[in-house]
Amino acid sequence: MQSADAARDRLCDPQAEVSAHYLISGTGNVLQLVDEPDRAWHAGAGAWQGHDDINSRSIGIELDNRGTHPFSEPQMSSLESLLRGILNRWHIPASGVIAHSDMAPGRKIDPGPRFDWARLARQGLAGPSGHGASATTPTTQAFRAAATAAGYTAQADDAALLEAVRLRHRPWGRGPLCGADISALPDGSKAPPAA
Repeated sequence: MQSADAARDRLCDPQAEVSAHYLISGTGNVLQLVDEPDRAWHAGAGAWQGHDDINSRSIGIELDNRGTHPFSEPQMSSLESLLRGILNRWHIPASGVIAHSDMAPGRKIDPGPRFDWARLARQGLAGPSGHGASATTPTTQAFRAAATAAGYTAQADDAALLEAVRLRHRPWGRGPLCGADISALPDGSKAPPAA
């Protein structure tokens, strides 16, 4: 969407069949659109940690950002405050904070490569990435096993899965699959060895 107002209008339009619990504008304004205990329709088809129907088991937060620029300081500060409350109220571990791109590889790319996951992880508001350094050349099977262990259980082809993992854990990564892609995953150092 081109603005937070346009996003709000779409998220509140019954014809659009999409909604979210919260929308945070680029200026940091937090709008609650759906009560937390109620189901919103932000996730769509996908899976995480073997569960599908993510809409029924999540609180959706949309951020006013088209993915072409960094997220603003006021927006990130508001997100951090909102996440602290949600995680405490619902007893959600930091590892339970995921991106749309995590649960729907290939179909969703948000919040995108400019989102500062490391900032959230340093505050215990998202799970950390792995160390990301490895000289090992992995197999596709080893990468899939590590990604599945990290929670990536949605159906996705190899390219979409690699893109989703990189969006979250290694947004600067380019080129073919490499050992750093496995090591960047949480517990990537415990991944099965490459064959």
